[in-house]
Amino acid sequence: MTIEKFKNRVLIGDCIEQMNKLPAESIDLVFADPPYNLQLNKDLSRPDQTKVNGVNESWDKFDSIDDYDNYTKLWMTAARRVLKPNGAIWVIGSYHNIFRLGYIMQNLDFWLLNDIVWRKVNPMPNFRGRRFTNAHETLIWASKTSSSKYTFNYEAMKSLNGDLQMRSDWLIPICTGDERLKDKEGKKVHPTQKPENLLSRVIMSSSNVGDIVLDPFFGTGTTGAVSKKLGRNFIGIEQNAKYGLEAEKRINNAKAIDSKELIQTPRKTLEPRIPFGHLLEQGLINPGELLQDSRNRWTAKIRADGSLISKDKKGSIHSVGAHLQGLQACNGWTFWHIKRSGKLISIDNLRHAARAANQA
Repeated sequence: MTIEKFKNRVLIGDCIEQMNKLPAESIDLVFADPPYNLQLNKDLSRPDQTKVNGVNESWDKFDSIDDYDNYTKLWMTAARRVLKPNGAIWVIGSYHNIFRLGYIMQNLDFWLLNDIVWRKVNPMPNFRGRRFTNAHETLIWASKTSSSKYTFNYEAMKSLNGDLQMRSDWLIPICTGDERLKDKEGKKVHPTQKPENLLSRVIMSSSNVGDIVLDPFFGTGTTGAVSKKLGRNFIGIEQNAKYGLEAEKRINNAKAIDSKELIQTPRKTLEPRIPFGHLLEQGLINPGELLQDSRNRWTAKIRADGSLISKDKKGSIHSVGAHLQGLQACNGWTFWHIKRSGKLISIDNLRHAARAANQA
């Protein structure tokens, strides 16, 4: 049996049983939003005495912490079996369960890569005023093993974040407005529907176009809708047939983003290598020209062999840059700049031009 039979389908049933039907090592990425085990003892009301629609469904109720832990071990073990050797998993939770999830993940030999704080722009207030407002949830990102060559689209995340490294605290609104699925009476279809922007960042950062993303707690299909938009395949598992039906309708209405408009910035390490001396050979720079840093603190002269010289220091663009700053290492491509048409530009721009010329 191949994975093709299951691709882009919503499977109704117990997630452990359904995952056990999937071929081993067939999934690229797992996103799991498991039960929180909130342990609510009574209804929560607003100051005006209206009831807060929290999570009161049977799927979030367990007899004990041990029962919850045992269930977690079973579904995580099933998820680990279907992950490819270089696959990865994301789990999300609140303070009620995230620490237990992380503990069990490590016991099962997942390799923790990051914890992400999803800071909610518009969290629900703490109506009783006896605790801090719970304004965030935590996501754990882990690879299958410590040696897994997991996917991380660093350049895409940097591009999404205004050309700055993406941090591990994400400021994203909770699911509201037209995105929130509601029934005919105006009530939320699912109590814990996640915003698409959150899933977009997860899926875009740690999978590639054409990959298969598995969500064993599919709910109303946010993972499936986002996967379809981003050119990924999905497999959703949901025990509640009503949720599954809503998910299918939602995914059918989702439109895939044109491949030309997808953020698919490759990692620089995967791009063809361009030596600095190659810029000389292509006439993009000339021997004797001066390079300088962006703040005009240091200068270095280009030599005919592609090395630099600055006072008594000779060497590569990286070693000279590091020496001048008193550092052990330096990325010379981003450190050094050169004047062109009266403007100071990064020599990395010239590298991109050289790479494009090679591929033409």
